[in-house]
Amino acid sequence: MPFIKKESEDQMLFIKEESEDVKIEETFRVKHEETEEQTDLMALKVENEELNEMDEKDRYGKHDFKTGEKSFSCSQTESTSSQKITQKTSKSLTGKRHMKVHNGAKSFRCNQCGKSFTANKHLTVHMRIHTGEKPFTCEQCGRGFAEKGHLRSHMSIHSGEKPFTCKLCGKNFTDKGNLQVHMRIHTGEKAFTCDQCGKSFTQKIHLNSHMRVHTGEKPFTCKLCGKSFTDIGNLQVHMRVHTGEKAFTCQQCGRSFTQKGHLKGHMRIHSGEKLFTCQPCGKRFTDKGILKVHMRIHTGEKPFTCQECGRNFTQKGNLKVHMRIHTREELFSCQQCGKSFTQKGNLKVHVKNHNGEKPFT
Repeated sequence: MPFIKKESEDQMLFIKEESEDVKIEETFRVKHEETEEQTDLMALKVENEELNEMDEKDRYGKHDFKTGEKSFSCSQTESTSSQKITQKTSKSLTGKRHMKVHNGAKSFRCNQCGKSFTANKHLTVHMRIHTGEKPFTCEQCGRGFAEKGHLRSHMSIHSGEKPFTCKLCGKNFTDKGNLQVHMRIHTGEKAFTCDQCGKSFTQKIHLNSHMRVHTGEKPFTCKLCGKSFTDIGNLQVHMRVHTGEKAFTCQQCGRSFTQKGHLKGHMRIHSGEKLFTCQPCGKRFTDKGILKVHMRIHTGEKPFTCQECGRNFTQKGNLKVHMRIHTREELFSCQQCGKSFTQKGNLKVHVKNHNGEKPFT
């Protein structure tokens, strides 16, 4: 029995020691795991600090991490940095281009006409004037345009859409630019001034045409008679002489005209309106052109000269009639006797003799 008791005590002691060993091992394992966890947290903290340092360095340029004697570059952050630098460079270049608008710098010059532009794309569009290239075509009528914006405006003609309205008079326009030009009628603004004579215009294209008066340039030539003009609009009007087209008709008397301005002047005959007054004598006229001719009476100006005899005339029409004396052209013939005359007025006097009238009694 003493032997059994001693063995039992030995077993209890062994279990106790084993239990303590397990407890110590468990305690060590837990502490070891806590240490590993703390180590991981420390590593994460260090990694976060390194990443923060990378971000900080990325703001100011390229960065290197050094471990002992070895160094390496982070390709990911380097790529990000490069993107930021590219974006900054792009913004910088855009800013530089934009500043040319303010400082008037025009670095891109046309080799054909010498005109300069602030951007290369503007020069590219301008070159189509010289090349005649019209890459934008209307699918409905086939008309070509040098700029996409011009095609868009043109499409409003087919659709009938006029989205731009003048708030002062209610007139509608297909294009915003046309509305802006129209507004100058109300404001009286004439932003384009001739450097040589001081005359001002509401549109730049009108100034360009006017400058040809000073230079003598007439780039628009009639293919039928060879006559040249400073403006394409004048050529278009001239072509009606050959075609006989008279598109503008008076609603009151049915008389037709080749130009809208002539119809407007004619309408004042019916209304009795005489807007144009001669300052020296006070005589009033329905048309500005008639006033100009009248003023030659006061100034003595005779700008139309016969090349054959040197005689001068106040009106071009009078010179044309006079030239028939030299050419012996007789356009006006009497229907009763066949006699011809150089002037219509002479024919009228002649016809009265047949009728028994005495015009000069």
